[in-house]
Amino acid sequence: MLFNSVDFAIFLPLVFFLYWFVFPKKLKLQNLLIVLASYVFYGWWDWRFLSLIAFSTIVDYSIGRALARENGLNKRNMLLWTSILVNLGFLGFFKYYNFFLDSFTSAFSFFGQEISAHSLNIILPVGISFYTFQTLSYTIDVYRKQLEPTRDFIAFSAFVCFFPQLVAGPIERASHLLPQFYKKRVFDYSKAVDGMRQILWGLLKKIVIADNCAEYANEIFNNSGEYSGSTLLLGAFFFTFQIYGDFSGYSDIAIGTSRLFGFDLMKNFAFPYFSRDIAEFWRRWHISLSTWFRDYLYIPLGGSRCGTWMKIRNIFIIFLVSGFWHGANWTFLAWGALNAIYFLPLMISGKNRLNIDAAAKGKILPSFKEIFQIGSTFFLTVLAWVFFRAENVADALRYLINIFDTTLFSQPQIFPTTLMTLLALFVITEWLQREKNHGLEIYGNGLLKHRPIRWGAYIGIITIIFSFGGSQQEFIYFQF
Repeated sequence: MLFNSVDFAIFLPLVFFLYWFVFPKKLKLQNLLIVLASYVFYGWWDWRFLSLIAFSTIVDYSIGRALARENGLNKRNMLLWTSILVNLGFLGFFKYYNFFLDSFTSAFSFFGQEISAHSLNIILPVGISFYTFQTLSYTIDVYRKQLEPTRDFIAFSAFVCFFPQLVAGPIERASHLLPQFYKKRVFDYSKAVDGMRQILWGLLKKIVIADNCAEYANEIFNNSGEYSGSTLLLGAFFFTFQIYGDFSGYSDIAIGTSRLFGFDLMKNFAFPYFSRDIAEFWRRWHISLSTWFRDYLYIPLGGSRCGTWMKIRNIFIIFLVSGFWHGANWTFLAWGALNAIYFLPLMISGKNRLNIDAAAKGKILPSFKEIFQIGSTFFLTVLAWVFFRAENVADALRYLINIFDTTLFSQPQIFPTTLMTLLALFVITEWLQREKNHGLEIYGNGLLKHRPIRWGAYIGIITIIFSFGGSQQEFIYFQF
């Protein structure tokens, strides 16, 4: 069920009504409703994969209970590795089986040995990478004794399958989201209204920014040999905003929807394209995944508390694993490696935490230095996204080489004026709101605190969505 579909427009009010008006004082029934609604939401794509979610839920709940009773280190390790192998086993089979099979046979073919192997017609379950990491966070935290294992199976099931963030995050930690299912929720009008604002902003990002950019990015990438360097650069620029509008738009809708039901999800994007270096970009992009890898992989490997060569190793591991998490293709590994190369000079020089606050904090305009930093970081990010979008590494390299030929400074063959105007207005709005949680948040100072301006913005955004919305596209991160 897509957030930007008629189905969801009917589904959400119905669940909201049952949640607050039929079961307002019955916590267990509210949690059970969330489980049932989440299974309907997920089953809308393919009901057969509900068994995977149910099985993961049962396995990790049972292991959590077993860890509560067991103090022996060997048995605790066995229980932890059971959870890891079961969860990553499912993920590995559905997502990476054919990739490893093809890579294995290609490697033997390279050395002159032909191997006959048949790939399987495997359908990737939507969101499996997200809910797998979410359940793993629970088991690992219980193993580390940082979280008390739950006795409430319904609450745990609701935590695993919570429909707003089930298929594309944010990847919630059990320590943050699970306790919210234990407590009675009281309807908070101000939170609900802000949630609606965030949903509206997320729909604008998806329907107007991402879906329109997708049309031009697809045209240029799919026919890259026919276009000039300037047009290819513009195609990479369009994909840069497509993936941002698509993924951060989903996160905005998920977070806003959660607030309608009295839940707070973690912030997943913090205006990343205003970052002044790559380290800041990764603190602001897909925050739930980057912090997951930091806490459960990077720090256990030694993090930054080791020698230079070990730091370099850890950085490459974290970025390569992050790339591979996104998909079974060498392009994602290349994308991860390139970002590691971007990051290394900052880490080695100790400058990876220079830019913590928002750019030009408390000011309307950035300094010339900040303009240069933001522009250069954005340009490097645009180039890296070429690997993410390309079909294979060879296509990505060819695309980048063709950008930097003699036609780079020619007039682009494609230049959609309306879309460029919408992007300019979008970037200006995000810049003005960069110190807030989303583009329509009104807390504190700002133009949106004035009611006429605020309602004008609502009407304007709704008008833009209906007037300039692109053709409906599935969310990019559903494939991950």
